[in-house]
Amino acid sequence: MKITEVKVFPVNEERLKAYVSITIDNVFVVRDLKVIQGPSGLFVAMPSKKRKDGQFRDIAHPLNQETRAEIEEAVFAEYERELKSMGASLDNLKRQKSDDYE
Repeated sequence: MKITEVKVFPVNEERLKAYVSITIDNVFVVRDLKVIQGPSGLFVAMPSKKRKDGQFRDIAHPLNQETRAEIEEAVFAEYERELKSMGASLDNLKRQKSDDYE
């Protein structure tokens, strides 16, 4: 699997920092990933849907840590490029380790 495109759409909210779409192998798109500011840093949230009981459930997600790390690296790299193009920096936004929120 190769992530062939990442599109970042920054937002200016307290916790939500950006919406993200990724393309896998030039043939499959996953929309509505989110860059979130959590208590211990930034993390990538997978697309989710609110259930009738009020909880959110991922509707698409990686099945292993290696794939999650590959997605995160691609998303954070493009997020940082987008911030730099806007004159900001990811340096002051600490990235949260992916195993912190699993």
